[in-house]
Amino acid sequence: MVVYQTQDMDLSDDEVDRIFRALADTTRRDIVRRTLTDEASISDLAHRYEMSFAAVQKHITVLEGAGLVTKHRNGRERRIRGNPEAIRKAQTLLNAYERIWQGRIDRLDALLAQN
Repeated sequence: MVVYQTQDMDLSDDEVDRIFRALADTTRRDIVRRTLTDEASISDLAHRYEMSFAAVQKHITVLEGAGLVTKHRNGRERRIRGNPEAIRKAQTLLNAYERIWQGRIDRLDALLAQN
């Protein structure tokens, strides 16, 4: 198992896969976006999409498994809240990849400038 390490965090391959697989779906990205600004009940979220309540629940389960949202009870409702820390992890990883590629491009530019 590979661990992605940065100054701020360590992520395993499994964690990275769960985060990016969850974010690969349009509906799940929209759920994360909506719940980062304000928590919502599963029912409220289900009304926003042209799919069954059960389908929305499945999307939420995937997001929860990736740590992108949290679920808690408020009376009879289950409320969903986005997890900004998980988004920061994804952003930190993407920034690390960007630095790697930028370094490669800089080295290629230097090599081409020598010729």
